[in-house]
Amino acid sequence: MEGFAGKVAVVTGAGSGIGQALAIELARAGAKVAISDIDTQGLACTEERLAAIGASVKADRLDVTEREAFLAYADQVNEHFGTVNQIYNNAGIAFTGDIEVSQFKDIERVMDVDFWGVVNGTKAFLPHLIASGDGHVINVSSVFGLFSVPGQAAYNSAKFAVRGFTEALRQEMALAGHPVKVTAVHPGGIKTAIARNATAAEGLDKDELAKLFDKRLATTSPQRAARIILDAVRKNKARVLVGTDARLLDLLVRLTGSGYQRLFTPVLGRMLPH
Repeated sequence: MEGFAGKVAVVTGAGSGIGQALAIELARAGAKVAISDIDTQGLACTEERLAAIGASVKADRLDVTEREAFLAYADQVNEHFGTVNQIYNNAGIAFTGDIEVSQFKDIERVMDVDFWGVVNGTKAFLPHLIASGDGHVINVSSVFGLFSVPGQAAYNSAKFAVRGFTEALRQEMALAGHPVKVTAVHPGGIKTAIARNATAAEGLDKDELAKLFDKRLATTSPQRAARIILDAVRKNKARVLVGTDARLLDLLVRLTGSGYQRLFTPVLGRMLPH
């Protein structure tokens, strides 16, 4: 993968899944990487794999919802490497539950991590990216930032918000003449632990939901996802759809408009555990 050698790249949620795969692919391409996660065990595993590659790496525990800590972290990374070129706001969580039975705290938690975590990371690193003269913000939304499904209102809300925030940022950077590129990422079903680590509303079987995701919805490996994302970053794409499922679902929504809701509801009603 060309175009990343010597760049300093920051990856949140790097303890597993797409974040870990991104960090490894970036390191293999010659980038210096700053990795973070709230999962210190997973983070240590990623750090070991990066060390085996011979990468220059800085690893730190970070809760992306803690704004002051994120701001301080950005300064620390910039001081450590001397510059920062890219931020991959990847950290995220999932929750399943109909709005009627979901608790406010459950919805707020998803928004705090999946949306405000992206805002915190973008705002914290943006001054450093501008100063680098060659910056890039990569924000991970989801196919659920393109369409909604029952039981995922909290996740849909956060990922739609990430999409809007990121698309506005790209336009603002261009209008301001800042040397910062911006890419929104919309993965489909990726073979990660997000479903196994997800929470759910009372009465729902989390294990059954995780099995459904792992067996029927997760089709793309994290390594493949990382390569698709990095290729899009190299080409400065405004948006990247990750996985055949993401491309097909995006096309369906484009063709049907709001009509996709009539198609999805009965299908998901049969698939989801009750």
